[in-house]
Amino acid sequence: MKRFKLLRAFILGPLLEATVPKPGNVNRYRDFNDLTFYNFLFANTAVIGVYYEAVKTAELLRKGVLEFREAGIGELIKRAVQASREAQDANPNFGVITLSIPLIMGMVLGRNILDAREKARLLIEESTVRDSMEFYRSIRIANPKGIPSGVKYDVYSDDSFRELFQDGINLTRLAEMSCERELIFCEWLNGYELSYKTFGRLYELIKELPLEDAVVRAFIELLAEKEDTLIARKAGRKEAELVKEKAVEVLKGRLSLEEFDAFMREKGDLRNPGSLADIMAVSLSLLVLRGLRMRIKNGKAWGIIGRP
Repeated sequence: MKRFKLLRAFILGPLLEATVPKPGNVNRYRDFNDLTFYNFLFANTAVIGVYYEAVKTAELLRKGVLEFREAGIGELIKRAVQASREAQDANPNFGVITLSIPLIMGMVLGRNILDAREKARLLIEESTVRDSMEFYRSIRIANPKGIPSGVKYDVYSDDSFRELFQDGINLTRLAEMSCERELIFCEWLNGYELSYKTFGRLYELIKELPLEDAVVRAFIELLAEKEDTLIARKAGRKEAELVKEKAVEVLKGRLSLEEFDAFMREKGDLRNPGSLADIMAVSLSLLVLRGLRMRIKNGKAWGIIGRP
């Protein structure tokens, strides 16, 4: 797979995700007090250098120069998060980075876009304790909302590094402990099942709907299917369940998109579905990689796959 085709896909996907006016998220029309559309523009373009290094590392893995345990996924994630933070002052893309780097490397290692899932999972399985330590450092840099304290392997406790080392906690074991609290870790463990499912749904929807409408529809379906773990961490499970119920009402035609968006924003960013937005960003990257192009029809952007 050509390097720059791969890089373009994993930069453009998150930019599209941030642009489309999805309920409850920052988009080209709506901001939060501490997070704006411009944070996403600066953050998602700042990581391209580290993504390129991830591609080069994966090429060395493919040639057998490096072993999978030497991939340094934790270090790459940390450096991408640092680059994002240096470009702006918020945390708009920690989840996207965490999902994207193993999958980018999997794309280089795999035979095709589907095989990349298994290769990414193997990279996580073969990760080391050092990867987990570097990943913890990346969390400290990003400082995402809703991280629990006073728990085993507390991210913000210096004792956690000793505990990770003593217990031999690599990224897979970390993900197994954290999957219930964060969808990203479930994706690591299950071979990006939800990301690929959403990619497939987008592929079908863009045949029928303008690009923005297709993304919004797929996102509502995601919200109706899955509780967003960021909402659950920040506002509690009841709020996450309520958002899911409201999304089902939208699909059934009982609630308009405008009413749903107003509901999502009535408590500031507490109902911001950030974890599912990360899934959507990666799904859009996969769609771009599959050959997504854009054309204008009746004043709207339509997505098409393949050559004109």
